[in-house]
Amino acid sequence: MGDKASTRRRVPYARQCIDQSDIDAVVETLQSDFVTQGPRIESFEEGLKAVSGAAHAVVVSSGTAALHVAYAALGIGTGDIGIVPAITFAATANALKYCGADPVFCDVDPDSGLARPADFANAIERLGSDGKSTKVLAPVSYSGRLCDLKAISKIARNAGAFVVEDAAHSLGASRDGTVSGSCRYSDAAILSFHPVKHICAGEGGAVLTNDETVARRARSLRSHGIVKEPTLTRSEGGWAYAQEALGWNYRMTDLQASLGESQLKRLDAFVESRRDRARRYDEAFRADLFGHCFERPYFDPQSSWHLYVVRFRDSDLRRRAYEWLQNEGIGVQVHYRPVYRHPYYERLGEGPLPGAESFYERCLSLPLYPSLADSDQIRVIAVLEEFCQTV
Repeated sequence: MGDKASTRRRVPYARQCIDQSDIDAVVETLQSDFVTQGPRIESFEEGLKAVSGAAHAVVVSSGTAALHVAYAALGIGTGDIGIVPAITFAATANALKYCGADPVFCDVDPDSGLARPADFANAIERLGSDGKSTKVLAPVSYSGRLCDLKAISKIARNAGAFVVEDAAHSLGASRDGTVSGSCRYSDAAILSFHPVKHICAGEGGAVLTNDETVARRARSLRSHGIVKEPTLTRSEGGWAYAQEALGWNYRMTDLQASLGESQLKRLDAFVESRRDRARRYDEAFRADLFGHCFERPYFDPQSSWHLYVVRFRDSDLRRRAYEWLQNEGIGVQVHYRPVYRHPYYERLGEGPLPGAESFYERCLSLPLYPSLADSDQIRVIAVLEEFCQTV
């Protein structure tokens, strides 16, 4: 195999796609009167409402901030319990801890990494046998595919729980007519605008909801818990404001919003490009040579394909493939280590969960992003072919 990574241009597993229109949008904002707390915020929020179908959008400083604000706006607090899929980025669980709540992990489908309705139902039943009730379910739209939100919502309602969709992976996706982030079957949904996501704002996130009260609370909590009440300004003066809750400084800047809004105009093109590249992988990996080495993911045409995740035959083969690809200058990553395996969460004594363990031990994310060049994708496929020939 040799050490080629230092001599060949590296192909990252993901990257942002910035063009001149994005640069121009940010420069225009830099030259305006507002670089934060200005008109770009509301404009970006209006764009997010249009693409998701949600009644309200509240942009914040990161996807993690969006989770924290969404949970808090729903009243999640000390002693409450939230159920989180074990396969997710730790922030889905961490934001519950920020509220003083306790995350409990549910299993996932070992083939897709998605939590199924039965996985949430089993976790609720397990908690109920210990005399504990569930306050919120947090289904994660893993890799660009939506969970069965309709069925999960029914389970949540029967348990008296809220649903917060972690849609950080699925902007632009849908399932059976339900658009990601529309909140048709959830009380709130969150987005992330980290550079590897579907649109980039440098950093940033959003809370989507159809509940006006939740939206109002989210807007207050992102800015220290402060509101401007008409009765107060009338009695004291136009300068008066009131802090009604202990919030945070989770405001997005107009610089971020101008970049995010510019990117949002190309969301459809970005998603279609991701689907095209996922389709190329799918067609290439149908060959028997690959089939004895790893399984390709189900090709879901409604997915917005944040990740393209293959599943190797076993953990040893996955590790060998990871090292082979990295040595060849191909950026690959594992999404995700089960959250309960992290030292911070190990003390809870949860896990292992069979579906999550099986998925984690075999999964590997291949390079996938809108600007992935055809030649680079062909190179990824060729390097994998070379590896599989050694197996």
